Amino acid sequence: MIFPSNRVRILIATKAIDFRKGHDGLAALVASVLRKDPFTGTVFIFRSRRADRLKLLYWDGTGLVMAYKRLESGSFTWPAVKDGLMALNHAQFKALFAGLDWRRVKALEARPPAAVE
Repeated sequence: MIFPSNRVRILIATKAIDFRKGHDGLAALVASVLRKDPFTGTVFIFRSRRADRLKLLYWDGTGLVMAYKRLESGSFTWPAVKDGLMALNHAQFKALFAGLDWRRVKALEARPPAAVE
């Protein structure tokens, strides 16, 4: 999978969706239910009811990209099921996509140096 750059915002829809939805259905869901613009370049992640599948929706500037992944065994680690969105950093996204527990991934805090030597 080609991962989006580190500068891309990544949001998870915490409530399970109907996995029969395609590009247009997911874009409509983002706009009407999540109240976000699906054409901003944000990656939206959706989960299935069984938590073993995910779909990504992403506007790359020329069209909507949708990716689908199903784990052969086990399930993805998801936040608590409720209405709403949750942000992930890039490292957490890569862990989630790999089927790992993304909650254990912590980004290092990058601070500018206090003084230049």
